[in-house]
Amino acid sequence: MNSIDLSVKIGSLELNNPVMLASGTVGYGNEISEFTNLSRIGGIVTKSVSLKPRKGNPPNRIFETSSGMLNAIGLANVGLEEFIKTKIPFLKEIGSTLICNIAASTIEEYVECTRTLDSENTVKAFEINVSCPNVKDGGLIFGNDVNNVRRITEKVRAVTDKPIIIKLSPNTASIKDFAQAAKDEGADAVSAINTLVGTAFDIYTKKPRIKNITGGLSGPAIKPVALAKVLEISRNVDIPIIGIGGIANWKDAVEFMICGATAIQIGTINFINPNASIEIIEGIIQYCQETSITKISDLVGTYSI
Repeated sequence: MNSIDLSVKIGSLELNNPVMLASGTVGYGNEISEFTNLSRIGGIVTKSVSLKPRKGNPPNRIFETSSGMLNAIGLANVGLEEFIKTKIPFLKEIGSTLICNIAASTIEEYVECTRTLDSENTVKAFEINVSCPNVKDGGLIFGNDVNNVRRITEKVRAVTDKPIIIKLSPNTASIKDFAQAAKDEGADAVSAINTLVGTAFDIYTKKPRIKNITGGLSGPAIKPVALAKVLEISRNVDIPIIGIGGIANWKDAVEFMICGATAIQIGTINFINPNASIEIIEGIIQYCQETSITKISDLVGTYSI
């Protein structure tokens, strides 16, 4: 087991292994800490942080679908000041690499959040959420306009030397163009993908299952879409990719890495199996032993087409 090098690099960010917890699925880390060993995980991406606290959308905000989940939480969070005061102290102690996910309604807000958190040594990198499909301000407007993604990346890059990861929307015809724009403006990596836009209705009341009407679809149902988007970026843009979308076990993780992902994030599976991250790490180790891989990064982008 010790002979396998699981470490990966994303710009200047070094992770002990490629398995990360996705934003919004484990709160700020303490919510899942009693169910799994966070110190063994490559990285934790925090629940989105915005400049001011957000209540998010009214309930119902979540609904289980076939092989997936719809959510329209609306980026509810404690706000930047409270995050620094009460959340970072716990995250500092857990021994995992902390990536802060930032959400905003304006470009100025992205910049202000990044600038403020840049001085927090516990925060090792930023994931800039330009692509949330369940908020009425920002969200898809930013994520589906390549010029906005370009401007956000440029402005955020100017206020931090820490690694910047741009979280991309799948709800666009050509995700490679957005990845290229992020790279051109100095992003160190992209996360692909955020949730797909979806909805569900009650056939008797004829009302939507979630108050927001539409929400973000995640879970195993979206994995083939996510893989295709990761592959599209990998074949066209030379930038590290963090693969996200329906990863439920180590085989899914390996598949994403073969398609070009340097690292992966797990999300919806955390609600079903909060120890999934550790099981995935152990499965990857076993896979490497069986296939004589000594360095996990050698697996990235090894697809044959």
